[in-house]
Amino acid sequence: MTKTTMVFGHRGYPAKFPENSLAGFTYAVQHQIEGLEFDVHLTKDNVPVIMHDEKINRTTDGKGYIRDYTLAELQRFKLANGDSLPTLAAFLRVVANQDVQLNLEFKTDKIQYPNIEKIVLGMIHATPLVHPVIYSSFHLPTLKTCQALAPDEIYCWLTDKRVKNAASFVKKEGLAGLHLSHYQDDIPVVERIWTVDSVKQATKLFNDHVAGIFTDDFETMMALKQQLQG
Repeated sequence: MTKTTMVFGHRGYPAKFPENSLAGFTYAVQHQIEGLEFDVHLTKDNVPVIMHDEKINRTTDGKGYIRDYTLAELQRFKLANGDSLPTLAAFLRVVANQDVQLNLEFKTDKIQYPNIEKIVLGMIHATPLVHPVIYSSFHLPTLKTCQALAPDEIYCWLTDKRVKNAASFVKKEGLAGLHLSHYQDDIPVVERIWTVDSVKQATKLFNDHVAGIFTDDFETMMALKQQLQG
């Protein structure tokens, strides 16, 4: 439980812009979003790019796996607003020196990209950010690799299942918290909940003072938070 609940834009601002688009991220930063959650993969030529799915089919006019294209090839394809798939480097230029909490999700639960942890951590550490980044993944070995490379960072495990003995699990794995699809009551662990777009669900979570929520509509949730938490 925390005093206030941080609101994260889940993949930017999908209620108004294509998910994981620079347009959505830029708008969110310009409108004082508290946190941004985004997903990272590697291209064929080892460039970190931001997209949720392993394939580009759902969110661009192209088809195929991200890992099968070089960056130059990928940028031929467009999101719904005509933008190219954003690189991590371009995203970091938007958020550098901004008062926004980042949550970087390594999308490694289905494809384990060689050296993604070292490449991404290096880029983050080279960027002037106001707050330490929260790193998350469904793939616990990815977080363990990150811990070996940068032990003092903030790591949280993502899961859609209930976590038994959550406090001892978090301590054993050296985690800072859990990112859950459900709220677990009465566990002394930092919890951030995804994906919260229902006012009814959000109201309960705000009243429970969870550490954070991830939402597709951050402006609605920020207005609700102001009513409930001040």
